[in-house]
Amino acid sequence: MNAYLILDLSINNFESFREYIEKIPLFIKKHGGRYIVQGVEPEVMEGDWCPERVVILEFPSKENAKEFLGDTEAQPLFSIRHKSTTSKLILAEGCS
Repeated sequence: MNAYLILDLSINNFESFREYIEKIPLFIKKHGGRYIVQGVEPEVMEGDWCPERVVILEFPSKENAKEFLGDTEAQPLFSIRHKSTTSKLILAEGCS
């Protein structure tokens, strides 16, 4: 069953974040993932959720998504994201 990582982020330091943008696609692909939505400015349709940017990644399974997040080689990049953005991340399984 496919799984989705949904990232809501505001970029606080684009120069620092640039390295993450350039290098993280390799790790996404390594774990069978792909971009569904890549850093777009969403249009709010209901409610008070107002993310600045949204990224949605699709993985073949919840396990693949968790392996991506736990990849020791990618940790320095996640650290860059944590330091250069304000972000929220959720994992959701899709329908079979």
